Amino acid sequence: MWNKLRTWQVLLWWHHIFLFWSTIDAQTRYSIPEELKRGSVVGNIAKDLSLLVPELYRRKLRITSEAGKQYFNVDMGKGELVVTDRIDREELCGQRPSCLLPLELVIDDPLQVHRVEIEIQDTNDHSPSFLTKEKVVKIAELVNPGARFPLESANDPDVGTNSVRTYLISKNEHFKLTVKNLKDGRKIPELVLDKPLDREMQAVHNLILTAVDGGDPVRSGTSEITVIVLDINDNAPQFEKQLYETNVSERAKPGTEILQVKAADADEGLNGEIEYVFAEQTSDLILSLFNINPSTGAITVEGVLDHESNSLHRFDITAKDKGNPEMDGHCGVEIKIIDINDNNPEIVVTSLTTPVPEDSAIGTVIAIISTRDPDSGDNGKVTLTLSPKSPFKLNPSISGHYSLVTNSPLDRENNSHYSVKIAATDSGKPPLTSEKTIVVELLDVNDNPPLFSQPSYAVYVKENSAPGIILFSLSASDLDSGENAKISYSILDSKVQDVSVSSYVYINSDNGSIYSMHSFDYEKLKVFQIQVQAKDQGSPSLSSNATVHVFIRDQNDNAPAVIYPSSAALGSLSHQRMPRSAKAGHLVTKVTAVDADSGHNAWISYRLAEATDASLFTVNQYTGEVRTKRAVSEQDDSSQRLLVEIKDDGEPVQSTTVTVSILLEDGLHEPILDLRHKLSEPSKKTGRITLYLILSLASVSVLSLVTFLILAVKCIRSSRNGSCCMRRSDCDDYKNPNRNLQIQLNTDGPIKYVEVLGGDMMSQSQSFRSCMSPMSEYSDFTLIKPSSTTDFREVISVLDASLPDSTWTFESQQVS
Repeated sequence: MWNKLRTWQVLLWWHHIFLFWSTIDAQTRYSIPEELKRGSVVGNIAKDLSLLVPELYRRKLRITSEAGKQYFNVDMGKGELVVTDRIDREELCGQRPSCLLPLELVIDDPLQVHRVEIEIQDTNDHSPSFLTKEKVVKIAELVNPGARFPLESANDPDVGTNSVRTYLISKNEHFKLTVKNLKDGRKIPELVLDKPLDREMQAVHNLILTAVDGGDPVRSGTSEITVIVLDINDNAPQFEKQLYETNVSERAKPGTEILQVKAADADEGLNGEIEYVFAEQTSDLILSLFNINPSTGAITVEGVLDHESNSLHRFDITAKDKGNPEMDGHCGVEIKIIDINDNNPEIVVTSLTTPVPEDSAIGTVIAIISTRDPDSGDNGKVTLTLSPKSPFKLNPSISGHYSLVTNSPLDRENNSHYSVKIAATDSGKPPLTSEKTIVVELLDVNDNPPLFSQPSYAVYVKENSAPGIILFSLSASDLDSGENAKISYSILDSKVQDVSVSSYVYINSDNGSIYSMHSFDYEKLKVFQIQVQAKDQGSPSLSSNATVHVFIRDQNDNAPAVIYPSSAALGSLSHQRMPRSAKAGHLVTKVTAVDADSGHNAWISYRLAEATDASLFTVNQYTGEVRTKRAVSEQDDSSQRLLVEIKDDGEPVQSTTVTVSILLEDGLHEPILDLRHKLSEPSKKTGRITLYLILSLASVSVLSLVTFLILAVKCIRSSRNGSCCMRRSDCDDYKNPNRNLQIQLNTDGPIKYVEVLGGDMMSQSQSFRSCMSPMSEYSDFTLIKPSSTTDFREVISVLDASLPDSTWTFESQQVS
């Protein structure tokens, strides 16, 4: 039998030495003996959990232990779980038969939690020991053989087969040893009297009690037993029960009576008087927690009871009589401490991922949370709840763990962080609650494009401004943060007059200031558009556009140009003839000029600067008509020379001059006088023609008057919202590459303004043309004459005479 036991112990020891692992309920378990050397390999955790060794460092593998102290670590280069500190099973688990050290391996990207259990196998590293090395047993000489005397049991911190297996007594004639097995597994040695004692033959017997464990190699401990043979008192106290059991609340106050033990002694007198005391081997903890009344045997609370520290207390009580020799009896006491809900639940954050990208999908794991409550039963059952209106929720996991996951979309622009309040409540009565706040920071994602304050901007710049000036500064804002909110500005490529817009302007990419590349010429370019893009530095980057309309303001940089007389326009004298019979008011000629500028800068006036005879001629300030101030006399020179100055209304004033040479001739009659002379000779035929002509002119006049009245009414109605502009060339979709004539009429029909455009100016006006009142500085109309006598025919005749090879389009405008 002993050989079979030894063989079984050897096999069990080798089972402990070789490490093994198994997966139980989705948990990985390793089994190792205690006291392994530092650096010993427990197992290849990477292989057992199907993890790739090269990814362990990147995924930030880490270990947490509920024991508080870190006994293990992972070799990132090999994926092996190794021992980092001394492991003492007795220190970790005491006398518990199973010693499990739970670990949690947490890895990120994605977040995973693996539960690993390390079973610490006991090794026979402790010898049995007795609390008292010397024990004195007093036995009356009259005690009959078979009497039993309990001895102190040995203590061995090891468990299982490594704990105390049996007891041995040294060889002698009178005593033998038996072992009593209690239901809790303890072994109590009892000294049994085998032969009657004779005090006169031997008064003292010295014995050696040996406690032997079941380890390999076997360890043992000894205690000296001194048996003193007494005379007379031959009845020992006897307890009513060999074992007293009771329950007491851990909230019991000192002085509370728990139970009462009771023994009886058949002797009389002092031999029958009993005193109750704790047994000699009683620990200091029991002595600090309980007290016994030596007279009554009542056991009361002495200290503070704590179910979480010790839920069960076992000790022995001795009843002694006062006889001579003194005799005693023994009994056992078991006191169970009833748990009350006196511990608040604890919230433990095993793993927390922060900051969290704001675009995290619903269900993304933010944290792994567990709970602890030292209480037992319902008092230790904990429920977690979250604060309301939180974009997170708790998902229960294995072994009382919870995962904190996203429950709705996150938006950093609305909330840059969340304070998640978690409440843990146990099921005790009354329930206890504790709270913990987790701060979850949000990591910005580039989900907002830069935005301008408005979709389009209008910029006005004077022509001829120096290159390099700031035309405009615009800015955009981005709700994102960091690199995602850093904005750079650029101009999108487009064409202005078939030239890249980058040839006209450039933009500061940092602050959005737009600079001119060169000066602008209003007569060549009136307006152009810039598409500005604001782009952030996110990945991928986002952008938005804004349109900048750049309007060129006209400056008076063009002098009036003479278009009639055409010879004068070419820089030579204009020769005109006039009859000496001309009367006062005779139209000699008409000087016509245009100004490439616009608005006030294009309003032209005429003045007679010099004349051979200033009393003979006058020049109309607005129309440029040269007329006689008086009748020509015989004394006037036949050759007259006039210098006409033409100037605009700009600032500074621009002007030009034209020289007109007039030759006075005899016999040259005025065409109008000849017409009048012919009309003064009425005839039947001419009378009819005159009648028809009058009727035709009357009909045309009436029709024109009605048309102009209708147009005037429409323009008056439209003028409340702006100026009225009618362009026949635009309506007919007509593009004239040569010349353009714009005519503005008074409400009564005659011409008020005329604008002549040609060449490049025409192309500019076709691309962008505004229609404004003549007093606006942006007007496209050139003031010719506010007169009631000038009509279309007169203007056409002047233009045809000066520029016979040109074609013209007409644009009329009513001005109220």
